[in-house]
Amino acid sequence: MGEYDAIHYKNHEVIKLLEKHGAKSMMVPMHVQNFQEIPEYEIGPDELDFSNSVEITKGTFRTASWRGIEVAVKKIGEDLITDEDKVRAFIDELALLQKMRHPNVVQFLGAVTQSTPMMIVTEYLPKGDLRAFLKRKGSLKPVLAVRFALDIARGMNYLHENKPEAIVHRDLEPSNILRDDSGHLKVADFGVSKLLKVAKTVKQDKFIFSPETSCRYVAPEVFRNEEYDLKVDVFSFALILQEMIEGRPPFFTKQEEEVPKAYAEKERPPFSAPERLYSHGLRELIEKCWSENPADRPTFREIIRRLDGIDYLFMQKRRWKINIFKCFEGFEVLWRKNHACPSNLSSRFSTRQ
Repeated sequence: MGEYDAIHYKNHEVIKLLEKHGAKSMMVPMHVQNFQEIPEYEIGPDELDFSNSVEITKGTFRTASWRGIEVAVKKIGEDLITDEDKVRAFIDELALLQKMRHPNVVQFLGAVTQSTPMMIVTEYLPKGDLRAFLKRKGSLKPVLAVRFALDIARGMNYLHENKPEAIVHRDLEPSNILRDDSGHLKVADFGVSKLLKVAKTVKQDKFIFSPETSCRYVAPEVFRNEEYDLKVDVFSFALILQEMIEGRPPFFTKQEEEVPKAYAEKERPPFSAPERLYSHGLRELIEKCWSENPADRPTFREIIRRLDGIDYLFMQKRRWKINIFKCFEGFEVLWRKNHACPSNLSSRFSTRQ
């Protein structure tokens, strides 16, 4: 670590001394020579207090204290500084996060880029991710599932309509969706996200199973190493929405690596929950979103419009049930009032006689 600190603080004498004793001369990938070129978002590593830090999901994030608030920190350690793919992913994620400002997307606060370990700092959401929430709660009531789906769709629509280049998330899954203090959801973790250029499509050389991401939510075209576009996120969204209703992950009986193969063979998770939970067109929307042909999948703008309509119908049904309940409650109170004092009723009857 001495070499990196010496470079960061431009202590050339120390650099020479360390190199003389066998230290390798290695520049931090994003290091700038001119002090004025340091980005505005730069955070000094000494500003981050990890003394009470705890690990957050996947092990890549940790909590820290920064300027009096708790934040989430994603690190790329010194042992990975020579891994070009990891460094490129870090730089790409940082470039994307700087562009994002939306209530349903996790907020970027700053980064450490002029020393190691390099770090990305975002807002910390202590309520955890959707995956942990579903594990605790199981299946959700349709009203809540639709509200959550609207949060996700609004965040994703913001990414997809980003200008001048759309942003494809490519890793949309419950563990990458966080809950804020008000119970709303925010899309997070853009480690494998990409900007879509003029061609509007991306091609990955080879699909790689990673312990850091779940392949249960991967679109079949990605698994088949085909060109893909924004609609891969719509496919993943459909699986998440169905999971919220079913209360269990897609194809939960299959091994993780078997699931994308099933999608590629045109299989889809079964609808096991009662039909009434998929009423008002909810099932049809899910099926449309996981269509085999990406062109047949709706945009998130259209998904929001349809979910708004479904949400309205579920709320109307709920209000109707509440009004019926209140009506019966009123009858019950009246009945109890009339039957509370039988002696009064008998005396009234004898007086009439």
